[in-house]
Amino acid sequence: MTSRNEIPTFSENDLAHLGEGTVAYLREMGGEELNGKFPGLPEIAPNTRLWALFAANGQPILISDAKDRAIAGAFENDLTPVSIH
Repeated sequence: MTSRNEIPTFSENDLAHLGEGTVAYLREMGGEELNGKFPGLPEIAPNTRLWALFAANGQPILISDAKDRAIAGAFENDLTPVSIH
């Protein structure tokens, strides 16, 4: 049992799988960033801003032109969306 003052420790493997299957992160990105993140995606103009949703392990899930649609995509996949900047 861990005491209240004890700091929990995680292995690299534990951290790599933290939130897997339950959490997705949402991020607004430019076309230049998206081109390398989503395999098979047609070239996107660098000045285009879109919302990207990724699984906790970094796997791309979807992109959208509207934040609320990306959030809805997380809920449709039974994931809790979190925003990163």
